[in-house]
Amino acid sequence: MRTPAQRALKAGAALALAAGGLFAASPLLTAETAAASPAAGQSPETAAEGQWLTGYWQNFDNGAPVMPLSEVPAEYNMIAVAFADNLDGTPGGITFNLASDELGGYTEEQFKADIAEVRSQGRKVVISVGGELGHVDVTNPEQAAGFAASAHDLMEEYGFDGVDIDLEHGINAQYMEEALRDLHQRAGGDLVVTMAPQTVDFQSPSAGYYQLAEAIPDILTIINMQYYNSGSMLGCDDQVYEQGTVDFVTAQACIQLELGLEPGQVGLGLPATPQAAGGGHQPPGNVVSALNCLEEGTDCGSFTPEQPYGPIGGAMTWSINWDASNGYEFAQTVGGRLGTG
Repeated sequence: MRTPAQRALKAGAALALAAGGLFAASPLLTAETAAASPAAGQSPETAAEGQWLTGYWQNFDNGAPVMPLSEVPAEYNMIAVAFADNLDGTPGGITFNLASDELGGYTEEQFKADIAEVRSQGRKVVISVGGELGHVDVTNPEQAAGFAASAHDLMEEYGFDGVDIDLEHGINAQYMEEALRDLHQRAGGDLVVTMAPQTVDFQSPSAGYYQLAEAIPDILTIINMQYYNSGSMLGCDDQVYEQGTVDFVTAQACIQLELGLEPGQVGLGLPATPQAAGGGHQPPGNVVSALNCLEEGTDCGSFTPEQPYGPIGGAMTWSINWDASNGYEFAQTVGGRLGTG
């Protein structure tokens, strides 16, 4: 596949569709990160336990069914609690406020006990930071330290395994790396670090999420790109693809896979139902086809990778709650393909 720099020379008018397009390329593994990375062919320890089916658990009522964590199907072996709140008085700090009134009186005690039970089953629970409305600034050393310390406090209080970075209004890669490495030092090697960038965030090497992926492959568990609410984007073959198709997923996942991330660090994020997103929903069977295409070179659309990548990291959905409204079709179909649960 062409490098980002080669694609940038060719993209032309398609860059407008890609919301900014591609700039000069930079290698994913620098000398510094290569020295800190696991041995060749290995991913961080937390990503070496098999494929992930990540689902977001809603700490609010937006019309989708509400539920305690104890009711999350076993197929979801990574649960992202949505979302953290800003911690007043601490620059960069985060906290968590359980919306008991919106969740039928679900208590802090029950919530913490459910996290412990889920984790006892070998599943992971992370606190997600951001979302459409979330604004957490990590743009200087003070904010980076505040983020790391407060995130670790939440891990200690609730039993979270780590953090999910879902900031949709831009990130500063330098200081988010500083924060995550600080958190890793506090929490140890079992820390789970996930990210849910939007598609535009990997169209250019100058984008914050792209740069963050360059910087932390040694502590990154998985990136679950949001292949929805997107419009048209460039694939790794310089072609423009429309959301809502298998090609839209596979041709962009190829960008991350060709950049140097381990296949096990790349996941596919799709909405569980049409109501869960403004656009880009696909039947769960399409997610299975995308997995088959990337891993085995079968069930592809017009885009086919030059060679299969073998098992990738898994899949993600927004959200577990919307999936519940559809009889957990996403969990059953995609989880069945991944062998989770």
